[in-house]
Amino acid sequence: MIAIDLGSNTLRCITYDCDTKEWGEEYEAIVKTAENLHVNKTINENALKRVIDAIKKAQDKLDFASHEVCAVTTEAMRQALNSDAVLKEIYVKTGLKFEIIDGDKEARYTTKAVKNRLDILALPSSSFALVDIGGGSTEIIFYDNGIITSKSFNIGIVTLTDISGNTLEIQSNLEKLLIPVKEYINSYYKMHKKPDIFVQTAGTPTTIAGYLQGMNYNSYDPTKINGYKLDVQGCKKVMNELLDMEDAKRSFYVGVGREDLIISGIIIVEKLYEALGYESSVVIDDGLREGIALSSCEKV
Repeated sequence: MIAIDLGSNTLRCITYDCDTKEWGEEYEAIVKTAENLHVNKTINENALKRVIDAIKKAQDKLDFASHEVCAVTTEAMRQALNSDAVLKEIYVKTGLKFEIIDGDKEARYTTKAVKNRLDILALPSSSFALVDIGGGSTEIIFYDNGIITSKSFNIGIVTLTDISGNTLEIQSNLEKLLIPVKEYINSYYKMHKKPDIFVQTAGTPTTIAGYLQGMNYNSYDPTKINGYKLDVQGCKKVMNELLDMEDAKRSFYVGVGREDLIISGIIIVEKLYEALGYESSVVIDDGLREGIALSSCEKV
């Protein structure tokens, strides 16, 4: 099968064999679905074109005709007033139907993928705090022996970058946006024990982990990302070095179209270490698309 996650920043596709449980080819593209979404709550024409172009390239690379396809989309489409028209246009141009899933379903899929990878790596998986920073939202998830408690917040690397002119504005805007996040975390900690480990998935922590291991955007290797121990000092080191780079060099490491977004992402990551009360985390590459594949195979 092919699982597709159209996020607020990235389109991610992957093939998975339900019988052999093997992952196959994948495709990923920066599409910035949520670009300027804060202005009038709509997906703009440029973003729509990028999404359609990316899907067509994915169809050229992956054999969509020979596989069952499960495609979902998240926060940008949840917020957009024109999501029905946009998804209809995508279907007309590509033949691909997307399901808009809510934050709870997104959290369940992502948690499933992360726990599966932790188990494969023989890492602790019975109790963890999981953060998934996307382009338009951030999910804070607590997993405790099969019980998932989650909440989605309107904090994303695309939307935060769009409303901020520089690093100082990113930090200032983020402080306000983090108030309900901190309240949610503190409320959970009052009623439950602090999870054993902190786990991060999505593009920002995986990019940081890749950079610290000498990878660039084109040499990125998920097998070296899964299980990587990332501490706060590592985040600060990457942040300082990327800020000192010119855009061309920064894009070499983080990908074209992510030069400014990665800075917002790292600032969010650093603040969440503080809010959750951890000095280090485990980075997992697997996320929503992998959870979609695993869940879809269980239904067969």
